[in-house]
Amino acid sequence: MNAKPTYEEGELVALLKQKNEQAFGYLYDNYAGALCGVVRQIVPDVEICHDVVQEVFVSIWRKIDTYDAQKGRLFTWMLNIARNASIDKVRSRNYQQALKQQPIDDNEMAHPVVRQGIDDYGLKKVLMKLKDEHRMLVDLSYYQGYTHDQIAKALNIPLGTVKTRLRAALIQLRTMLT
Repeated sequence: MNAKPTYEEGELVALLKQKNEQAFGYLYDNYAGALCGVVRQIVPDVEICHDVVQEVFVSIWRKIDTYDAQKGRLFTWMLNIARNASIDKVRSRNYQQALKQQPIDDNEMAHPVVRQGIDDYGLKKVLMKLKDEHRMLVDLSYYQGYTHDQIAKALNIPLGTVKTRLRAALIQLRTMLT
């Protein structure tokens, strides 16, 4: 039985830059789960989440030459690629169209749910203390990746109201956390 190789970060990066497929397989096996968790925080649909993770690894393969160890760790670099790809997916026209096709439950709008996973920091408890209208805006903006304009259109409220309520929510969160 052959033991799977393990790599130090510098060695792994060097092999990836040489387009070594075994090193890339190692990278995928060891980091796909963590990146999937990050993507899942932003893209709630499991199938789309897995698609985004695949796109992230293709992007890593193509962009590995741009990685600079002086600027940060490999995982942090990959995490940024995953986060940006997730936000791009959520903001994409196709994704937005798909969301518009799904009915919104009235109960869901009245009591927005903060995404799973943020409770690790106790933030969920703090967010639950916000007014429903503020909590919903924070959820849409920071956890689902909507722009202020998209929120205004989705909720049929003026853009200025969205910005004012979000600012009030952030001020209230700041006072709760300090």
